[in-house]
Amino acid sequence: MDTKTRITREGIRLYEPADFAGMHKAGRLAAEILDRIIPMVEPGVTTGELDQAIEDMVNEAGATSATIGYKGYEHASCISINHVVCHGIPSDKKLKDGDILNIDVTVIVDGWYGDTSRMFVAGKLNRKAERLIDVTHEALMRGIEAAKPGNTFGDIGFAIQSFVEKNRMAVVRDFCGHGLGQVFHAPPNVLHYGRPGTGPVLQEGMFFTIEPMVNLGRPETKVLADDWTAVTRDKSLSAQFEHSIGITADGNEIFTLSPAGKFHPTYA
Repeated sequence: MDTKTRITREGIRLYEPADFAGMHKAGRLAAEILDRIIPMVEPGVTTGELDQAIEDMVNEAGATSATIGYKGYEHASCISINHVVCHGIPSDKKLKDGDILNIDVTVIVDGWYGDTSRMFVAGKLNRKAERLIDVTHEALMRGIEAAKPGNTFGDIGFAIQSFVEKNRMAVVRDFCGHGLGQVFHAPPNVLHYGRPGTGPVLQEGMFFTIEPMVNLGRPETKVLADDWTAVTRDKSLSAQFEHSIGITADGNEIFTLSPAGKFHPTYA
């Protein structure tokens, strides 16, 4: 890193205003890929087929997948179905009618990382799953609303946790958001629960993800023998949405907005 790099006492890098353009470009590509995968998500399609299509799109764009080769991972996406909380591995498993799934994609464009995930539905969405998806999406947006200079990371976590628990659902505590920019994972850990006024103070130039995972049942998770796939311990449904954002002088900018306005699966 150059000598001008600014780091907070908590080890969080503060990027320059010119760096926002690179993050918008990377974030837009990741979001465009998720827009383009929508028509493929239907009963009978395998998660491996979805992942191959995503890898092809990354390559077509002249970008790099951040996940292929990351700690031995071999795929261009994580695809987490129903009670899988996160890090689901694409396979020959076929989607069934009513399945809900999170697809998580991270691309590298000109050295910048674009990281986003959203929920998809194969076939007909049942009411219970729809409510979970709605609450999770709203929780993310409330967390983003709290992300502005002078607030703390605890304010973001509280905004998410208080809304989720008011709706009698549970926030997963075993996984969190993270700093990013010209690296995939960096400080801070962005917890999706917390107390107002606690944690590092948000400053202009911070880049990070907010990616709450919400369970219909209890919050506990376990990781399967493959060392990647995390599932709900009680087998309850789980949902997740993720945006990458940058803190500005008076609020934030979302880098991973859906160009087609299809971030939420009930857009139709």
